[in-house]
Amino acid sequence: MVFNPSLALGEAYMDGKLTIEEGSLQDLLHLLFQGLDALDGHPVQRARAKFARGQSQRNHRRRSQRNVAHHYDLAGALYDLFLDQDRQYSCAYFTDAGQTLDDAQAAKKRHIAAKLLLEPGCEVLDIGSGWGGLALELAQSANANVTGITLSTEQLAAAGARAEAAGLSHQVRFELKDYRETEGTFDRIVSVGMFEHVGPQDYSTFFQTVGSRLKPDGVALIHSIGRMEPPGGADPWISKYIFPGGYIPALSEMIATVEKAGLWITDIEILRVHYAETLRHWHDRFQERRAQAAEIYDERFCRMWEFYLAACEMLFREGPLMVFQLQLAHRRDAVPLTRDYITDHERQALADVPENVRHRA
Repeated sequence: MVFNPSLALGEAYMDGKLTIEEGSLQDLLHLLFQGLDALDGHPVQRARAKFARGQSQRNHRRRSQRNVAHHYDLAGALYDLFLDQDRQYSCAYFTDAGQTLDDAQAAKKRHIAAKLLLEPGCEVLDIGSGWGGLALELAQSANANVTGITLSTEQLAAAGARAEAAGLSHQVRFELKDYRETEGTFDRIVSVGMFEHVGPQDYSTFFQTVGSRLKPDGVALIHSIGRMEPPGGADPWISKYIFPGGYIPALSEMIATVEKAGLWITDIEILRVHYAETLRHWHDRFQERRAQAAEIYDERFCRMWEFYLAACEMLFREGPLMVFQLQLAHRRDAVPLTRDYITDHERQALADVPENVRHRA
């Protein structure tokens, strides 16, 4: 516990060696995260974090695919237990108090679409396309042609089936491909929840790839978890059990590599508590269907997943994590000079949503 508290605490909970007699796991984690700054400042922890960052491995193509498979190729039925209807597995965008998870995820997609300044017929590259929800939304709402790439075979199959069922196979296609293997150029590039899997050694490669694939008058939007503090190491428990090869960047790391790629940062937005609220919804939904999760896997897996969702919520609610949205372009005038266009687009897009869909449970 002293030398590696995250790993020891998580494993103790998974193995049933840690029991909570009063209160909940969230109560315990909330208490512990109140002292996170003091713990991180301890010489032992500073040395461990520095060592961990120095030991992080490059996520070459084969390793990246193995890391993705570890998490995203789990049974689709598991994700149906706690995600929204569209299987959005990234930070939602809560615009109103008491908003449902489905509505907040729909608001996130509208927010991203607004920043992309889509036009009919736009060629869009979606890096890390997941189960295809965002790609399908951009095709339906903006009549865009979208190429989604993923390293998850499970997500690829599900996304392709969704495109076919929606009658959008002529507009949306999904490929099992690493971002470094993409060819051609695109009017828009979007990446949501994928940059956390790139690794600091490949940041330059990532943004150089974005720059080379983005047309001269194009716009890109990168949505990523980030930290509000200087660069650090990966969490040992998360790295071992949840996201091997994952790394949460500091904004300073991202900006330094964007500058070297010769791209303009035309907008930066920091989403602070939105992911904490998203994770709270996910945790509560998972708990409501926990028995079904145990049928898919086992009790130890369920305890692991509980710890994952609860700990991540506290990292966003009490710890140093947030979400960055970076809008990038080759030209300084690729987007309007004020941000009014974002709100205008979102309001118009929301007005176009049927009332029965807008307020679904």
